[in-house]
Amino acid sequence: MSGDRLSLVARESAHDHNVNGFIMQTLVRDSLCALLFAASMAMTAPSAVAEEAPRVRYQEIPEGAYSVVAQVRAKLGKEDALRAATLPLIDLVRGDPKNLVYFLQEDRANPGHFIFYEVFASEADFDAHNAMPYVKAWFAKLPELADGGVEVMRMAVLGKPKK
Repeated sequence: MSGDRLSLVARESAHDHNVNGFIMQTLVRDSLCALLFAASMAMTAPSAVAEEAPRVRYQEIPEGAYSVVAQVRAKLGKEDALRAATLPLIDLVRGDPKNLVYFLQEDRANPGHFIFYEVFASEADFDAHNAMPYVKAWFAKLPELADGGVEVMRMAVLGKPKK
């Protein structure tokens, strides 16, 4: 092979090497960008659980709806046991089609002191809720876990003032 031909082959080989290197760098860079983008979207997007969580639809709560604010306090040393017995109620009550709103809260300053906020369209719907086997089972655990019974305030949801 002549020197010119060898020089041409060497230049083509170097050019091919540079092109291949450029392509690989581009692929790696683009792949890393895609991964970083996907990771950032996963960190900022709501979780599937949050997307499926029930939402309070205030416009569906009728004026005069039957609401309950209740509280129960754990016996000393039974805070964790009462919490464990009570937490499953969240999904169970929110899964009841007649329940409009349900919040279970725990006092930050007094662990084991729980406040319930529940809204039903009517007192009959609330009574049907209290007759559910899971509610009866929870109440049956209270003598062992709670300091006293459940204190309940029965309320009426007020609507917007009429113009």
